[in-house]
Amino acid sequence: MLVIGVAGGSGSGKTTVVRKIQQQFPKGEVTVLSHDSYYFDSSELSLEERRKKNFDHPDAIEFDLMIEHVKKLKNGEAVQEPVYSFITCTREKETRLLLPREVLILEGILCLTHPGLRDLMDIKVFVDCDADVRLSRIIHRDMEERGRDVGEVLKRYEKTVRPSHLQFIEPTKRFADIIIPQGGRNQVAIQILTNHINQILK
Repeated sequence: MLVIGVAGGSGSGKTTVVRKIQQQFPKGEVTVLSHDSYYFDSSELSLEERRKKNFDHPDAIEFDLMIEHVKKLKNGEAVQEPVYSFITCTREKETRLLLPREVLILEGILCLTHPGLRDLMDIKVFVDCDADVRLSRIIHRDMEERGRDVGEVLKRYEKTVRPSHLQFIEPTKRFADIIIPQGGRNQVAIQILTNHINQILK
């Protein structure tokens, strides 16, 4: 199994890059594990308190469970990936079955922050994007998918997203084997990465 880590700031285009890589392979050949699924459950808190959590801090992720699942997939075992809701800011009761495939992509803003997780990756990718473009995408996403208004999004961006990006996410660029500027729009970089993956698999 080839393990690829795809990190980058919130709104940088990681999901688009991952989707475009998937499209280059036969259906079912690529498994994607998102670290968004591994946010700690905080159902004991009120919704207001949950929404104040800093989702851009490494401490928000249950890395031990994520690492355990990656190791199991590498050993040929299926895992039950948690399902996290950004509407309620809690884990759902159901889980998602993930089967081991030839390629495993680990995707998330904080994927390269944890040494133990990095050690399991064969290729480390950082998706880079200008801050103003990322902010625009974050506003659209959080309003459409997470039920927040513009004021909430901007307040959260200033208080946690931007500071955490500068402190935790941007510095992980130095761990990357490949940096993809302009996110999912960079067809050349995505094709080079895909060709490299195919070469390793062969």
